[in-house]
Amino acid sequence: MSAAAQELPLDRLQAWLSEHVEGFRGPVVAQRFAGGQSNPTYRLTAASGQYVLRRKPPGPLLPSAHAVDREFRVMRALADTPVPVPRVYALCEDDGVIGNAFYVMEHLDGRIFWDQRLPEIASPAERAAMFDSMNRVIADLHRVDYAAVGLGEFGRPGNYMGRQIARWSRQYRASETETIVAMDRLIEWLPEHLPPESPPAIVHGDYRMDNLIFHHSEPRVIGVLDWELSTIGDPLADFAYHVLTWRVTPELFRGLAGVDFAELGIPDETGYVAAYCRRTGREAIAGWEFYLVYSLFRIAAILQGIAKRAIDGTAAGADAAEQGKLARPLAEQAWALAQSLGG
Repeated sequence: MSAAAQELPLDRLQAWLSEHVEGFRGPVVAQRFAGGQSNPTYRLTAASGQYVLRRKPPGPLLPSAHAVDREFRVMRALADTPVPVPRVYALCEDDGVIGNAFYVMEHLDGRIFWDQRLPEIASPAERAAMFDSMNRVIADLHRVDYAAVGLGEFGRPGNYMGRQIARWSRQYRASETETIVAMDRLIEWLPEHLPPESPPAIVHGDYRMDNLIFHHSEPRVIGVLDWELSTIGDPLADFAYHVLTWRVTPELFRGLAGVDFAELGIPDETGYVAAYCRRTGREAIAGWEFYLVYSLFRIAAILQGIAKRAIDGTAAGADAAEQGKLARPLAEQAWALAQSLGG
């Protein structure tokens, strides 16, 4: 019996799928996807085709984490927008079916890239097109009228940055396993240096290359995944988190710092930010470095949560302990950047 079959009660799952997913026909087999640290994800292969199931992980969870219901809701709302998302079929919030909440969506046939230097791609022009597609998609997301697509109550846009800093500070404290002085200082520094509030938009919350599916042969994004941190808030925070790629090294967190952009055909940070500004009608981004400090702090808090789950035995990824160790160097990089800003 496969590990996925042991984790998923396939008889109950198949009965639920037959009732809630239009056109579904069994029998069904499951295979767990490798990678990822948050919500366990499975490929379901049935007589009627392939599907993807995302579930909450087992065990005690941090408040508001692993929100598969939010993922389902936002992808359903974005179905008829320029933002490419998988079609979602059904959400199950009854823990009696497989043990916790889950949803089922379509399986997209495409490519996922973990190394953002894209060593698998031979052509610099193709790399450039892939980065341009990635930039276009996040700009399109931030231009969606969230109220018009039914997400008017999806988040509280007022004081977004203040609330996010408070939230991630709480999450960090709840998963703290050792003292990280840089995190302590950032928790004090960030609320005192908030930039002016930006007009709210849908934010993905974890927009990075390995949460995107690219067409199997063309240099374009065909699906944006992993929406559990999505809400309504400051799009510049969302974009800055995405652009951290340019500030961290490949060795530290799959970044791009130090690569030869011209040789690879990848835009540098200045060019990439300029393309986003052009697409979203901005002249420039005020307080850009603050947003990067906040983004480094936030990812350090996320990684600390992974470290805690590794200790508790509830992490979804086999490399969770190693990932968790990155919280300290990222926090220290954030504090160094904050100090360079003065104030």
